[in-house]
Amino acid sequence: MKSLAELEAIRAKTLENISLRKEGNNTARIVVGMATCGIAAGARPVMLAFIEEVNKRKLEGVTVSQTGCVGMCRYEPMVDVILPGQEKVTYIKLKPDMVARIVAEHIVNGKVVEEYTIGAAQD
Repeated sequence: MKSLAELEAIRAKTLENISLRKEGNNTARIVVGMATCGIAAGARPVMLAFIEEVNKRKLEGVTVSQTGCVGMCRYEPMVDVILPGQEKVTYIKLKPDMVARIVAEHIVNGKVVEEYTIGAAQD
């Protein structure tokens, strides 16, 4: 069992993380659609590729999280990239081998990979 001091430190750290998420701060967010449709389309390997790439590059202030269904199943796997002070960018029909380019060009250098976005879709 943990001591009371250790538990209080864990609580304080958790509250700090929650506060950072609420305020939006300077955190870049990568949000992967992980509803049933996304998982069936291959979202899990895409999410793992983002986590691996962020960790490999030792990027600070970048979070990878998941969300449920956004109602556009035909575009799965879908990922939203939200950079501080910028509009959300939605990437569609992703595969794990596309992730490194998104991280390098968009997350690191701020240049959207246009051909992977929902705006480039030709349905």
